[in-house]
Amino acid sequence: MQEKCISGVPIMPRRNAMPHKSVFSYSRAPKWLNVTCTMNSAGSGYRVFSANSTVACIELAKKITERLGVELGKAIVYQEANGETRVEIQESVRGQDVFIIQTIPRDVNTAVMELLIMTYALKTSCAKNIIGVIPYFPYSKQCKMRKRGSIVCKLLASMLSNAGLTHIITMDLHQKEIQGFFNFPVDNLRASPFLLQYIQEEIQDYRNAVIVAKSPDAAKRAQSYAERLRLGLAVIHGEAQFAEVDMADGRHSPPTVKNSPLHLGLEIPCKRQPLYPGIELPMMMAKEKPPISVVGDVGGRIAIIVDDIIDEVESFVAAAEILKERGAYKIYVMATHGILSADAPNHIDESSIFEVVVTNTVPHDVQKLRCSKIKTVDISLILSEAIRRIHNGESMSYLFRNIAMDD
Repeated sequence: MQEKCISGVPIMPRRNAMPHKSVFSYSRAPKWLNVTCTMNSAGSGYRVFSANSTVACIELAKKITERLGVELGKAIVYQEANGETRVEIQESVRGQDVFIIQTIPRDVNTAVMELLIMTYALKTSCAKNIIGVIPYFPYSKQCKMRKRGSIVCKLLASMLSNAGLTHIITMDLHQKEIQGFFNFPVDNLRASPFLLQYIQEEIQDYRNAVIVAKSPDAAKRAQSYAERLRLGLAVIHGEAQFAEVDMADGRHSPPTVKNSPLHLGLEIPCKRQPLYPGIELPMMMAKEKPPISVVGDVGGRIAIIVDDIIDEVESFVAAAEILKERGAYKIYVMATHGILSADAPNHIDESSIFEVVVTNTVPHDVQKLRCSKIKTVDISLILSEAIRRIHNGESMSYLFRNIAMDD
């Protein structure tokens, strides 16, 4: 039996009854997302579990199950006195599709272990397919090799595969190439339609706004927002950046070895060919940061800085100060994942930033209590629709309509 629970008319924001939470949830689907919810009976063939013991994850899981018309799976997740994670599945999942919803709180490693242990518990309970719903994928910033480091994101992908995951639903990966780390399907959803809708419905006179990239690296994302809203684009150039090539890491070519003939300048006899001196490569020119400049006009306009992750906010605060100096009279920051580590709420509260808008992919209730400028957009609608489509074998391409690969 199918029940039409979400219509395709333009959605209206509904503010949460508790003012301090400032959660903007959408009771109706955006214009681009016409969905129908299928009521779940005992024989529906799928279950939805929450793999996190935190309140925020359970709340997100309940929102998703309410939209799907199902009950949240019965499981207990807790930490023992010695710090070990224990998971107990309290209902049968044999032969069913199981969806594990896992948000990533401040204790990232505990959340990862909860997900791995629950996945393995479901695998040994003979679940047919185990799909991880991980709105913010942890360690996604560590997806590139840095000197003698490691690609931790690839390691985590291998661990999830070995634990038993067969599919992942995530949102706005830090780098889209991360999907290649997995040997099973990865659906990388987008939060931009919800953030664009917030701009249109919550920011007065948004037509007088300009989309800002706080660095050239973020220009492509900002361009996508600007084209959809038909607004101007500005890019901040000259931001302080981490220069790996300027760091001395103790490497030498050839390596210096004490008392070796090469080190002492002695000639080494060779029967086949003589020892030639090392090849001299052209010297690399040292990088010099250019003076900070804003490419684009922000004078007398609303500036909206967009990015995928907002964690340490120093760079966002510095960008806001620059935009204010250039004449912007109101500054917004919009990001999909609001990690907001350390003293981020205090820095935001004391800065020129008018409002920080993030989604509920990452729990940040504590940060919101410390800073009234932080607002939340609910994205449970698209997660629930992705779950429904995967279970029913429907196409996922509809969720990516009008979204280019570069967005």
